Amino acid sequence: MADILLFSYGTLRQVEVQMALFGRPVAGVPDALPGFRQRMIEISDAEVIAKSGTKWHPMVEPSDDPADAVEGLLFRLTPQDIASADAYEVDYVRRAVTLRSGLTAFIYGDRDD
Repeated sequence: MADILLFSYGTLRQVEVQMALFGRPVAGVPDALPGFRQRMIEISDAEVIAKSGTKWHPMVEPSDDPADAVEGLLFRLTPQDIASADAYEVDYVRRAVTLRSGLTAFIYGDRDD
């Protein structure tokens, strides 16, 4: 079964979140999302807050500044891992983007973008 590429700029990079969702730490490689900037949003889901340890989570949005890019990690995940991540990312929608590396990967982003 093929791995699914997922770029994380937020709490999915935390080992404690990975352990809660995937049952293991997941190694990622650095990459970036060009043409985007980051802002913080308040999460209200108690389970997500308990897993991440905070109610403030980053969100990305398109930027008008071509120099903007959001740094993060690129993970290779199983379909089961993605299902767990989808259930965790309740305030986000998963969509495909092109990273600085040229790879296409999923991110969790704003429902309105």
